[in-house]
Amino acid sequence: MKARLASFALLFVFMAIGACATQQGPLLPHAALAPDGVNFSGTWVIREEESAGQRSINRAASQVGGSGRQSSSRRGSGSGQVQVFLETGRKLKITQTEHGFFLSLDRSVVEEFRFGESRIISVGKIEAQRVSGWDGSVYTVQTRDKNGMKMIDRFWLNDDRNVLLREITFIGRNGTDATVQQFFDRTN
Repeated sequence: MKARLASFALLFVFMAIGACATQQGPLLPHAALAPDGVNFSGTWVIREEESAGQRSINRAASQVGGSGRQSSSRRGSGSGQVQVFLETGRKLKITQTEHGFFLSLDRSVVEEFRFGESRIISVGKIEAQRVSGWDGSVYTVQTRDKNGMKMIDRFWLNDDRNVLLREITFIGRNGTDATVQQFFDRTN
């Protein structure tokens, strides 16, 4: 009886260790204050010849386990869905305040980013954890879905502050990653 109980206890310990090894810790928040002199406000137009389009973004997400923007009936139950929280556009209008910024994409979708945020976001039935804020002069948004797929969306200005760079990285739960970039020229 004692040997059987010890076997069950040992089995339970190994299962618990395995479960802990596969769980990801919480996403850590970033700085809530914009660095002096960094302001994304303005109107920006994409450099199409140098920037990833929606197809490239979908391909990157699919490479690491995402489902692209397919219908929900074609999504695998274990596939990542974090890319549904990504909005892109050819023309951006950004209004930055002391506490965040609003990103208007092609005058139709408005995305709000709050500096230093840590919250649960949702689109329909899909939920994800989001943290965002400043890493030096780079604004970073990390989003992770319930399947463990993570998206890191980074924004920063070039040295003369006339080009906005956006880097989108998808990281699968197995650690594989794919990155795409977009470049936007200031028009005002």
